[in-house]
Amino acid sequence: MRAVAALFLMAAPAGPVFEDATAALGIHFKHEGSPTSSKYLIETMGGGVALFDIDNDGRLDIFFANGAALLDPMTTGQQPDKSNAKYANRLYRQKPDGRFEDVTARAGVRGSNYAMGVATGDFDNDGYMDLYVTGYGANALYRNNGDGTFADVTAKSGTRAHGWSTSAGFFDYDRDGDLDLFVGRYVDMTFENNRYCGEKKPGGRAYCHPDNYAGVANMLFRNNGDGTFTDVSKTAGIANPDGKTLGISFADFDNDGWPDVYAANDSVRCFLYRNKGDGTFEDVALAAGTGFNEDGKTFAGMGTHFADYNNDGRADIVVTDLSNERYILYRNNGDGSFADVTTESGLGRATHPYSGWSTAFLDYDNDGWKDLFVAQGHVMDTIAQISSNLRYLQPPLLLRNARGQLSPAGAGVLPSGDWAGRGAAFGDIDNDGDLDVVVANVNQNAYVLRNQGGNRNGWIRLTLRGKKSNRDGLGARIKVTGASGLEQSYSVTTAVGYQSASDKRLVIGLGQDRTARLEIHWPAGGVQLFASVTAGQTVTAIEP
Repeated sequence: MRAVAALFLMAAPAGPVFEDATAALGIHFKHEGSPTSSKYLIETMGGGVALFDIDNDGRLDIFFANGAALLDPMTTGQQPDKSNAKYANRLYRQKPDGRFEDVTARAGVRGSNYAMGVATGDFDNDGYMDLYVTGYGANALYRNNGDGTFADVTAKSGTRAHGWSTSAGFFDYDRDGDLDLFVGRYVDMTFENNRYCGEKKPGGRAYCHPDNYAGVANMLFRNNGDGTFTDVSKTAGIANPDGKTLGISFADFDNDGWPDVYAANDSVRCFLYRNKGDGTFEDVALAAGTGFNEDGKTFAGMGTHFADYNNDGRADIVVTDLSNERYILYRNNGDGSFADVTTESGLGRATHPYSGWSTAFLDYDNDGWKDLFVAQGHVMDTIAQISSNLRYLQPPLLLRNARGQLSPAGAGVLPSGDWAGRGAAFGDIDNDGDLDVVVANVNQNAYVLRNQGGNRNGWIRLTLRGKKSNRDGLGARIKVTGASGLEQSYSVTTAVGYQSASDKRLVIGLGQDRTARLEIHWPAGGVQLFASVTAGQTVTAIEP
């Protein structure tokens, strides 16, 4: 018995672990994708999740995008039906005791379409985070009233869009002090053009590959500052009809002060939109080396994050994709180009059998190096019948970053279990100084992974409040220098992963350092310094 106990102790993780806190927190959400024998592609994509504070009480709340009822088959002119309560989008408010309550009905965000993604941002600079929900057929913009309720301002704002929208995000591309909106769109699939794919036998039908459908252009809405937006997609240069976008992320990859956009496309070339600073973008993916993988091939780009993983002060790019493709990591060379370091970093070896969706570089152990989390699950529910070595349900993945080298965090760090993972959002739910994760699964219950700490590493939580810049400082670049000399950089954004939105606050790990210097480059152009910040506290930086 003593020998068994000793073996168990030796195998235990030597650092933070995540516990499944879903039931303890009172979260009871199940995604309803309404799967049919007609195998409509929208059934496979799941819904996104958002972590944001709806009422400024300092506690993160959770929003889930949900599907709608589909007939089997859908006939001409019919639309998905969201009237049944089980298909409602769900908003959970965190109470002072840390548990959550369902406030969907009172908040007015149950939705009316087959929802896909979610974006968060204070588009009217009134101090309250607003909500944009993408979906199949139309999108919705909800303005936060500041009293726990939201107003549907879609029609007035001009942001309804059309077609099939996936990931979206708020960012201030023109640096005029208010947030604009980028909307990723997938393929031109309708219920009328749904094709038969797979074998012509009972039970042989499968979901079609996106190659069977034409792509559609992404959209960019410029904030007019009066509650309305203007569609500037064409004039801004981002309306490429060949895209099939599933994930988007923002960062200033060339450190010129203007936020850029990476769009992960499914089985067609990915886009890297460099902001030219004059209201237009240039797709530089081919020249930069981020359009294809290291073999010069396209891949099933799904989730993405634009972040500095190797602490060299430049934003790098990670992209998830399907099993047998290996997730992609592009290291920023600092000269406008990127190097595919999928193999070199260890990412390829660790991800070959998996299919990844929402992802983020997050420092789960606060050692000053951003680790990688991925929500996983294959897109095809019949994949095991086609490839016996692959599985539809897959475990989430956490890779630890050891000075730029990525490897599995080890047994016991994440709870066991296989899922059809899709959306994931990241933030410090319990305000204890480490990052937690909420994962939304297609046609399954969502779950919350609470970070249990387990080390003595220092941390600083940073909140921005813009004056000349947008109120939340989205697009700001943060340089962090620890007392030991460890340097890190961060981009402030809520658009992370796949169809999801994460907390706008930064949790910065400091390792063994107990003080750090913060250098904030505000979107409006100013630089603010905090010479020595003590670990273990929240800093609210107000733009000078």
